[in-house]
Amino acid sequence: MATSPSPRAFSDGDQSEAGSEDGRNESENERLDRNWSEILQELRVIQTGTQIITGFLLTLAFQQRFFDLDAFQVSTYLVLVLLAGFTTALALAPVSLHRALFRQRAKDQLVRIANRLLKVVLVGVTAVLAGTVLLIFDVVVSREAGVLAGTAMLVVAVALGIVLPIAARRFRDTGVAE
Repeated sequence: MATSPSPRAFSDGDQSEAGSEDGRNESENERLDRNWSEILQELRVIQTGTQIITGFLLTLAFQQRFFDLDAFQVSTYLVLVLLAGFTTALALAPVSLHRALFRQRAKDQLVRIANRLLKVVLVGVTAVLAGTVLLIFDVVVSREAGVLAGTAMLVVAVALGIVLPIAARRFRDTGVAE
C-alpha cells in the first residue's frame, strides 16, 4: 500500500519534491530511494568538475612560472587549493555516510544530510571557480582584470545557482508559462 510521502527528508526547507501534490504514487521508501539516487547523480556531475579544477590547481605549483607569482597570487592560490580540497572532501562525505548507515534503516537521515552537504559543495565549487578565474586573469592580464573576471564569474554562478532556481520555482508556483 502506497502512503503519501512526508516532507521529512527535506526538512531544511527544500520541500519541492516532498508533497503528494507532485502526482507520484510512491511510498516513503520509494521516495527516499529516488531522492538518494538524484543526489548521487548530482554529486557525480559536480565531483567531475571539482576534480578537474582541483587537479589543475595542484599542477600549478610545479610550473616554472609559479615562482614569478607575487604574494597576493600565492595566497590566492593556496586558499583555492585548500578550498578545492575541502570541497572535494565534502562531495565524498555522502558516500562514506552511506557506508556507515547502510542497512541501518536511516535513508531519511542520509538523504537529509546529503542534501545539505550537496548545497555546501555547490557553494564551495562556486567559490573555487570564481577564485580560479580571478587568479588566472590576475596572472595573465592584471590584478584589475582578475578582480573583474572573478567577480563576473561569481555573479554568473550565483545567478545560475540561486536566482535561476528561485525564479523557476516562482514560475512553477504561479503557473506562468515560459
